[in-house]
Amino acid sequence: QVQLVESGGDLVQAGGSLNLSCVASGTLFRRTDMAWHRQAPGKQRELVARISSGGSISYSESVKGRFVISRDNFVASVYLQMNSLKPEDTGVYYCNSEREIYGNHYTYWGQGTQVTVSS
Repeated sequence: QVQLVESGGDLVQAGGSLNLSCVASGTLFRRTDMAWHRQAPGKQRELVARISSGGSISYSESVKGRFVISRDNFVASVYLQMNSLKPEDTGVYYCNSEREIYGNHYTYWGQGTQVTVSS
């Protein structure tokens, strides 16, 4: 069973920074695509940043240039460095893993970590 555990969420002032962490277990991490999503109150969950098993990275337009996603396969972790935070970055941030095994697609989610940006 894959488990994802996020940490690092906090209350921060606009313009500040936070670094989120997600530790994975139960999966062959180096072959797993990882991503961060977020969900603001009353809104749908949206993709923030993604890093593939091969290291390809993509960001949503709203965070491009401010957030940096990275991974460390040795400790099975993915990180999200968030800089120049804005109130609209407020939400619950979820770690997500995706892996395809013999044509079957497996997706898992963490429990989320709250990020609140005050103006």
